[in-house]
Amino acid sequence: MNASSSPTINPLKEGLSNRPLPRPCNVVIFGASGDLTYRKLVPALYNLQVDGDLPATTNITGFARRPKSDETFRSELGEALGKFSRSGRADDIWNDFSSRVHYHQSEFSNGEGYRLLAEKLDKLDAASGTAGNRLFYLSVGPSEFEGILGKLAEYGLNKTRDGSWARVIVEKPFGHDRSSAHDLNEKVSHVFAEEDTYRIDHYLGKETAQNIMVLRFANSIFEPLWNHRYIDHIQITAAEPMGVEARGPYYESSGALRDMCQNHLTQILCLIAMEPPTDLSADSVRDEKLKVVRALRKYTPEQVAANVIRAQYAAGAVSGKEVPAYRSEDRVSPNSETETYVAFRAFVDNWRWDGVPFYVRVGKRMPKHGTEIAIYFKDTPGVLFNAQQAGLGPNVLVLRIQPDEGISLRIQSKRPGAQLAIEPVKMDFHYKTSFGKPSPEAYERLLLDAMAGDATLFARRDEVDAAWTFIDCIEDAWHKSQNPPAMASYPAGSWGPKEADDLLASDGRAWRRL
Repeated sequence: MNASSSPTINPLKEGLSNRPLPRPCNVVIFGASGDLTYRKLVPALYNLQVDGDLPATTNITGFARRPKSDETFRSELGEALGKFSRSGRADDIWNDFSSRVHYHQSEFSNGEGYRLLAEKLDKLDAASGTAGNRLFYLSVGPSEFEGILGKLAEYGLNKTRDGSWARVIVEKPFGHDRSSAHDLNEKVSHVFAEEDTYRIDHYLGKETAQNIMVLRFANSIFEPLWNHRYIDHIQITAAEPMGVEARGPYYESSGALRDMCQNHLTQILCLIAMEPPTDLSADSVRDEKLKVVRALRKYTPEQVAANVIRAQYAAGAVSGKEVPAYRSEDRVSPNSETETYVAFRAFVDNWRWDGVPFYVRVGKRMPKHGTEIAIYFKDTPGVLFNAQQAGLGPNVLVLRIQPDEGISLRIQSKRPGAQLAIEPVKMDFHYKTSFGKPSPEAYERLLLDAMAGDATLFARRDEVDAAWTFIDCIEDAWHKSQNPPAMASYPAGSWGPKEADDLLASDGRAWRRL
């Protein structure tokens, strides 16, 4: 196991005083011929250079099976930038950036490929002054983790020297249940220390997700109200109009619960529900998130049936285009029991959130794309205005995670005129218009944090374990109990099954429309 080195802290850096600075390194992307590299990772690194945030001598090496030259790899990436980079492509910046992009062809199991990689990285260190710092990004399926990690250890690529560091970024899915996640964690821990292991969740790199703590703990008008005395319930929604596209085999082994709820939406729920950390260090923040996951009420199979809805999309129309049912998608079983939609009612059993339901839903083939958090405050007393004009509705604070990142607050206001008529109005904040520039992509922030040794926005091992404990009780009720809940159905292009509406209606509530 390699020794971890502490990141350099610059107390004068603008912003958070304990934010470490990124250091030049060699970034090695395993699975570099995949879509993630072309659509997200390299555009993110390029945009960091455009903004002046990427350490100047950082090198990027793509490791993949397909044979190609450095020039071919660079040319392909340059074309992709025009499609996927938020800042486009400026030739002068690209020429400088691409000169530090390299390609390394090898099978993941081929020891010789790792020996040659070690030689290449040593040469780049000597030429660029990257001082032996290495960031390995596993943009591959979990089945490849053990082989790659074993070869990295065998050829000493995880070792550090003279104050250098070596870190690994692991993409989801991190296991398919608690047991498999534990096995993966064990395999990683034999090669990289926990503080050098970065389990990435791109949702946490989005500006609004990062802003949740600032909103709560830097604004005195919110935190005193952030509890069961003033909040009626919370809704978290992640909707997308796309189906499974070409990912049928992956989705068949995953489903919406494992694909989205175990990681993305549980992490968002933790940021909403957590207590104030003692400081802004990575472990202080993650300690508080862990307490939330551990406080999630675990359901018996009977309780799962009453609190969790699973469904599949049937044939329908999205944006005026006819689309097939999930079971008719490419490489999906015609008898599939895999859910494309999940809605559940969760409770955080602690002092702050006693009795407050968290309603979470995620679905494919929804009418529109969007992820948001809606905090519903309790109604005002039924006197004065509520007595005169029924159904005014509660104040609602909405945090939009994507695509239009921002925050809105619904309040009640008097309509102009001689009569006393009240109607809701919205106070709205948009990142793009308020700050005059688009928000950075999530991977930009996360890659920069990994280079800086800041693990705040990455999942820790015990967080992953606790999240799977909660998810497994639902999966077991669906797939291991004698009387599993039935699979509901919803037309593509709708907001989900009637059963999900009934879940909230039974509590006298309704889903918010995006």
